[in-house]
Amino acid sequence: MYGKAFAPEYQGALNTLSVNSSLTDVLAVGTRELRAAERAGQHGEVARSGLAVAEAHRRLGQVGDADRAWKASYRAARAAGDTAAMAWALWSGGTLARQRGAFPLAWRLLGLAAELGERGGDVVVRGYSLAGLAETGRIQGDYEAVRRLHEQLLAEARRRGEARHTVWALEGIAQIHRNTGEYDTAYALFEEAAEIAARADDRRGHAWALRGLADIVSVRDGDVERALTLLSEAETACRAMKLSSALAYNHKMRGNVLYRAGRWAEARGLYEQALTEFRAMSEPRGQALARLGLAKSLARLGRDRAETAAELADLARELERIGLRHAREMVARAQQEFGVAAEVVR
Repeated sequence: MYGKAFAPEYQGALNTLSVNSSLTDVLAVGTRELRAAERAGQHGEVARSGLAVAEAHRRLGQVGDADRAWKASYRAARAAGDTAAMAWALWSGGTLARQRGAFPLAWRLLGLAAELGERGGDVVVRGYSLAGLAETGRIQGDYEAVRRLHEQLLAEARRRGEARHTVWALEGIAQIHRNTGEYDTAYALFEEAAEIAARADDRRGHAWALRGLADIVSVRDGDVERALTLLSEAETACRAMKLSSALAYNHKMRGNVLYRAGRWAEARGLYEQALTEFRAMSEPRGQALARLGLAKSLARLGRDRAETAAELADLARELERIGLRHAREMVARAQQEFGVAAEVVR
C-alpha cells in the first residue's frame, strides 16, 4: 500500500538524498550545490538547494542560519518566477517560526505557502503547508480546530500512498488523543504509525512514533523499563541522523518516564540535559516543558516551596505569552499538585 518514504524538500541536484540522510551530510551537499548554482546564475537551482540548506539548519537547531537560508531560497524562487519553489521556501520559514514559538508568523507563512502551492499546482507543498497549519494548532492546544484537518490530510495521504505523510498525520491525531486522556486510541495510532514508518524506512517518523508509544506505556501501564527501551531505540535513530530537536524531546520524555516512576533525581538530570539542548537551538516550547519537568523534580527533591511557586508562576506567564494552551494547563496542574496555585502572580 505504501512505497518507500521520500523527502520532497530535497529537490533539484539533491533529489537523490534519502529521507534518512544525516543532516550534516544534507547541509554539506546542499551548500556545495547552492554555491555552484549561485556561480552559474541558476535562480531555480539556488532556490531548491537553498531549501535543503534551510531545512538542515532548522533541524540541527541552527535558527539564525535557517532563517537566512529560507529567505534567500524565497528570493531566488521569486527571481526565477517559480511559484511552487516560493511556496516551499515559505513552508520552511513557517515551520521554523513554529519551532521558535512565533505562532502568528507561522500561521501567516504556512497559509501563504498553501495558497502558493495550490496556485503553482504543487499538491505536495500544499499538503505539507496545510499539515504545518494543523500541527501549529495542535501544538498550541487548539484540538477541535485542527482535528478535522489532521483527519482530512490523513485520508489524502492514505489515498496517495504517501507513507511519510500518513505517519505524520497518525502521530498528530494520536497526540491529540493522548493529551485528552484517550490512551488506548492513542497507542493504537502510534503503533500503526511505527509499523508504516518501519516498512517505509522512515527513521525520523519511526523515532517519533516510538517516543509516543513510550509515553503511553509509561503513563497508562506504568511500564518503566519498556518505555525506556523504546526511547533508547528512538535515540539511536536520532543520533544517526543528527536530529537535534527530536533528540532533545526524547531526553525530555525520558525525564517524564523517570519522574512518573518516582526516580526524581534521575529525572532532574534528564530535564537539565534537555533544557540545555533546547536552549542551544532556541526552541521555547521545549525549554518550557523541560523547565516544568525540572521544577517538579526539584520540588519532589525538597526545593523550597516559595521557589517552586515562583518558578511555576513564571512558566505560566511565559506560556500565556507564547500561546501554548495545553502546556499552560500542565503548569496549572503542577501548581495544584504542589499546593502553590494561590501564590501565582497575576
